[in-house]
Amino acid sequence: MRKILHVDLNSFYASVECLLDESLMGKSVAVSGSVSDRHGVVLAKNQKAKEQGIKTGMTVFEAKKLVPDLVICETHFDKYIKYSRAVKSIFYEYTDYVESFGIDEAWLDVTNSRKFGGDELKIAEEIRQRVKDEIGLTVSIGVSFNKIYAKLGSDIKKPDAITVISEENYKKIVYPLPVEDLLYVGKATKRKLNNLTIKTIGDLAVFDEKILVKHLGKWGSILKSYASGLDNSPVKKYLEKDEYKSIGNSLTFYRDLESNLDVETLLLLLSESVCARMCEYGYKYARTVSIVITDNLLSSTIRMTKLNSPTDIATEVADKAMELFKKNFDWSRKVRGLGVSLSDFTNEEQLTFDTNLKDKQKKENLEKTVENLRRRFGRNSINRAVVLRESKFAELDIKEGHSLSSLGKNKK
Repeated sequence: MRKILHVDLNSFYASVECLLDESLMGKSVAVSGSVSDRHGVVLAKNQKAKEQGIKTGMTVFEAKKLVPDLVICETHFDKYIKYSRAVKSIFYEYTDYVESFGIDEAWLDVTNSRKFGGDELKIAEEIRQRVKDEIGLTVSIGVSFNKIYAKLGSDIKKPDAITVISEENYKKIVYPLPVEDLLYVGKATKRKLNNLTIKTIGDLAVFDEKILVKHLGKWGSILKSYASGLDNSPVKKYLEKDEYKSIGNSLTFYRDLESNLDVETLLLLLSESVCARMCEYGYKYARTVSIVITDNLLSSTIRMTKLNSPTDIATEVADKAMELFKKNFDWSRKVRGLGVSLSDFTNEEQLTFDTNLKDKQKKENLEKTVENLRRRFGRNSINRAVVLRESKFAELDIKEGHSLSSLGKNKK
């Protein structure tokens, strides 16, 4: 039987901010992007703010109205990455099989760990205590025999806690939980499952697989397996060069986006930022683009697709992102925020018989020239004409609001 841990850093961004500024201890703290206009959207909150009703995705205005003494901190991604690496360096003392799930979560396979003779509960307890004593952060840890249940365990009890889901107790612990607590069950999937009278993970585990496949395709069969504890996916071995599997950026504009032109403009700015960041992290091309669409009721949709060929050209990324948007958003609601991520990196250019190869090379050269000018004179020293149609678009400097993850998961 495998021994899997899922370690989740509690209120990570907000907890780091409290470590950086001791005066924040004991106060309600939220972390946001730029606090100007409506850019200030809550990305994370500490436990006290959470208990007072502060939610991720709220605007700073909404959050301050709810909790007037809420302290707002702007993001410091460089600090978060530093602390994330410090925590993960502890993990590597127990196993080489450490798979990041974003900047603040990771799975560990300690099946063959020599520490404590491979006693997973003792390992979990020591990791929990060391992170608290050596770094000053708290974690919640799920201990189980597969990744899906380990992830569930880390979510059940927070903060600073350990939950064990074993082959003996999993039906008692897991089956009564709401079906949306299962990893990969988002709002849309939850609605489909609820329409089939599936309310809990236990309902899903015993539901007729043929009906699930009819309504959800092969994904219905996969989710049934996950609910039943039949997840055999391995924890990937840590390789430094593979530390970041995706690079992304997201933004909430100062007003709701109301047209395809609004969306195209913001997707272009986001695509420019992630392409520039990709190059800075040593990757030459990306093969997959993902988008996150958040509507004005804070419901989010995530979609991804392969690019036609590996690219580092922002306009190609933006075009593919817009294609995804049009396929997956019907404008029944307005758009509050957008995100773009690149993944599936390669440093090898794909051989092609494309007759437009010269045009592609011209685009690459043009974008490199523009990026060099921006590095020298500032991000807004040169802009595309479409960006200048509204001053707020032209004023944006969004490149630093990036995210890094190993599975393309942008959260908090």
